[in-house]
Amino acid sequence: GGETKFGISRRAYPSEMIRTLTLQRAKELYLRDYWGPAGCDVVPDAVKFDLFDMAVNSGVSAAIKTLQRTVGVDDDGRLGPLTLQALSSMPVMRFVARFNGHRLLLLSSLPTWPAFGRGWAGRVAKNLIAI
Repeated sequence: GGETKFGISRRAYPSEMIRTLTLQRAKELYLRDYWGPAGCDVVPDAVKFDLFDMAVNSGVSAAIKTLQRTVGVDDDGRLGPLTLQALSSMPVMRFVARFNGHRLLLLSSLPTWPAFGRGWAGRVAKNLIAI
């Protein structure tokens, strides 16, 4: 992403002054563009981090669709009542394992996997270790 600070890149945010970006502004961008749109406020606490992390790295729609595949509902990319109901009925550790498995399957299917796969897999592994 070129010039980056607090994980915010010039490529993703061309109008932001990355060099002088404050931590507060970075938090505002993450909240506005990833946390809120991915529905991190309405999912169980144990799901929030994985969903947010995937939204930041793969996009909000991909994160929600992965969540939906994990809980066995149609993956339309909208976090609605059916998805939330299915999520609430799944044991949280089963969700975390399945979500990260689906995430790795998605990542490994990308044409850029040979170049970036080791780093992506390492990121998912670190997320799992942190549980």
